[in-house]
Amino acid sequence: MPELKTIGLFMVTALAEIVGCYLPYLWLREDKTIWLLVPAALSLAVFAWLLTLHPTASGRVYAAYGGVYIFVAVLWLWVVDGIRPSTWDIVGSAVAIMGMAIIMFAPRES
Repeated sequence: MPELKTIGLFMVTALAEIVGCYLPYLWLREDKTIWLLVPAALSLAVFAWLLTLHPTASGRVYAAYGGVYIFVAVLWLWVVDGIRPSTWDIVGSAVAIMGMAIIMFAPRES
């Protein structure tokens, strides 16, 4: 079960990062209010804090997190942007998730 907890934590982390970047995008590209920068900054602070909750080396966490970020970004593409992912988006996301699993869950010597 620790694997599911790790994946869930990574997914929440990715969501915090994407929201923290999407809100300034709305301000800059969609002419929304500058006040979106306040929740964006908070979201990015939560993102950084969430990365510290993993019980392994930071470099390993950052590397593995990238795979989950790709997966969540493709889900964002579908759910928020309303663009159905292509077969290649799905294949690429699956490869990224497999990379994350190898990095995080491979047996290691103590």
